[in-house]
Amino acid sequence: MAIDFTLAPEHEEIRKRVRAFIQGTVIPAMEEVKESDRDEYLRTIFHLRSQAKEEGLWLPHMPKEWGGMGLGHVELAMVQSEAAKTRIGPWVLNCSAPDEGNMHTLLHWATDEQKEKYLRPLLEGRQMSCFAMTEPEVAGSDPTLIRTTAVRDGNEWVINGHKWFISNARRANFAILLARTEQDVPEGSRGANTAFLVDLPQEGWNDVREVETMHGSTGHSEIVITDLRLPDSQILGGRGNGHRLGQYRLGPARLAHCMRWISQAETALDMMVDRALNRFSHGSLLAEKQGVQWMIADSAMELYQCKLMVLHAASKIDKGEDFRTEVSMAKHFVANSLNRIVDRAIQVHGALGYSTDTPLAGMFQHARWARFADGADEIHQMRIAERTIAAYQATGSTSTATGDLPL
Repeated sequence: MAIDFTLAPEHEEIRKRVRAFIQGTVIPAMEEVKESDRDEYLRTIFHLRSQAKEEGLWLPHMPKEWGGMGLGHVELAMVQSEAAKTRIGPWVLNCSAPDEGNMHTLLHWATDEQKEKYLRPLLEGRQMSCFAMTEPEVAGSDPTLIRTTAVRDGNEWVINGHKWFISNARRANFAILLARTEQDVPEGSRGANTAFLVDLPQEGWNDVREVETMHGSTGHSEIVITDLRLPDSQILGGRGNGHRLGQYRLGPARLAHCMRWISQAETALDMMVDRALNRFSHGSLLAEKQGVQWMIADSAMELYQCKLMVLHAASKIDKGEDFRTEVSMAKHFVANSLNRIVDRAIQVHGALGYSTDTPLAGMFQHARWARFADGADEIHQMRIAERTIAAYQATGSTSTATGDLPL
């Protein structure tokens, strides 16, 4: 079967429109406003959102019947790579994490009443959300270990637990919260957890702090949950389906991260080449030195690999095929490529790259996060190895576990 990632003419037109909007409207507008002037900053980004709606570039990942652009994952990959040329770009188009993944989750798992209450305000840009799964006491990459409990008390569930690194929690109007409802199932069972919808603020949901990270205290909250009470109507996706719901959410969400990371890697490579063409040292331009040429070449080849991996994984999602191995491979490879490419760009810039006079220092801090966000490198390697071994045991060949390509 032929592999063709060529966009249809109408989708290529969308990609060009997104590029023109980001480069011609969003980036210039953000260059003119200072984040320290909070009121002006907020006015600017909300005005840009209004412009995105007017341009027909709102919700590229959602179906048209819900006000979106109805793009598949292959088309979305190309839109996201254009939008992420600036940090605020995906948010302006209303396709940024964690709301993007929560929109997909609600569309697939929520009841009609829940969709009207929680999904529609997200789609219209009137509310924000968070996904509360990770806990400090257990490995965040293994949700079967979740200690937050939800215990029946009459017609309500009483929830107690401790969450952290809950992105966007301080700005969220509601949370999708994972808690253990099935106390009598074996340890490690994938049917122990249930997802709940929690309106915020709410009694029993206690915001402790924003966790200070390498790139500052910018949006990852620690939460203590004490005797928070919820009725059955706040269960999302059915009792005991929390693990399945989380895995459904994380596959496309991981790929969306990859799309945005590719954009950042492209930006770093552009900066590397520009610096090499304009910096003279030891008798020649940096671009004429073999060592620098190798860094540029390695970065270009890695970006090519990143794009092919993401597009192939996206195509499998669009076809309804099993995409788990391909998404794991893409997530691991793109995250590590981003780190390497930004690191090379810093090296070519020398002391300037290490300073905060360019965006590279901040990009490198964020890039380090990519290697454990939505599953650490080693977790993805473990799963890839498991599936490769299983494929060989089942068929005598590893070909179905290595991209499943007709080569």
